[in-house]
Amino acid sequence: MTIIEQCSIGKAGQDKCEDAVVANGRFAAVIDGSTSKSHQWFDPDMSNGRLCMTLVRQQLNNMPADTSCERFCHDITENVRAVYERAAADMELLTNHPTERMAASAAVYSPARREVWLVGDCQCLVDGQPYDNPKPYEEPVAEMRAAYIRLQLMQGRPVSDFQKHDEGRDFVLPVLIDSCRYQNKTFAVIDGFSIPTAKIRIIDVSKAREIVLATDGYPLLRPTLADSEHELAQLLAEDPLCIHRFKATKGLMQGNKSFDDRSYLRLLTQ
Repeated sequence: MTIIEQCSIGKAGQDKCEDAVVANGRFAAVIDGSTSKSHQWFDPDMSNGRLCMTLVRQQLNNMPADTSCERFCHDITENVRAVYERAAADMELLTNHPTERMAASAAVYSPARREVWLVGDCQCLVDGQPYDNPKPYEEPVAEMRAAYIRLQLMQGRPVSDFQKHDEGRDFVLPVLIDSCRYQNKTFAVIDGFSIPTAKIRIIDVSKAREIVLATDGYPLLRPTLADSEHELAQLLAEDPLCIHRFKATKGLMQGNKSFDDRSYLRLLTQ
């Protein structure tokens, strides 16, 4: 494979970025560490999302080229669980309350198997054809947040209020927390617990020439990085709270570069 272009940009700076790109010759991938809803960190030096992203990146950089998706999921699950054990985490708590776990999603291209794996909420373009694997609850929760903020704006609140403190996210946070109980049941995520293979999207790219892998920080994915960045910039200029054209569970906060971390990787398969 040949890498054409790539980037990984943190919404609040690179030192806090929970996204990453991997391109090591054996695999190409983008990784999206999930924003933690827990106050418990398994590493005092980094957020749970960044830690989980780091573990996935290490896994992809160390595993053989012919590794299957099933093997990857098994091994990364074991590696995340080992971190819990080293941290003397309460495994009963993690089992019963998935919000306490670290988590990440990944879009992985395997040249050896000529497959793209969408493990969790990531996306890709295969010769321009879009594929994704979204969380089933994300859209209705984003709609709830958007409706709450729009109502506040109609009552005279300025947009800047919600860029200082996102009351809309506060409003939907209990629903977001509750929906986490479906982790690795109705949707897949890398979190140290068994990943249901039926919830992983595996795409045959044996005939593909060009592939784009991206995290959900690009709501309007395009075949080039410049076009994807342009769409994002235009969206944030028109709708910084992400409540109109594109509805999300969070918006552009004051001082940040975007509503979310973002990663993009474009490659030729030959």
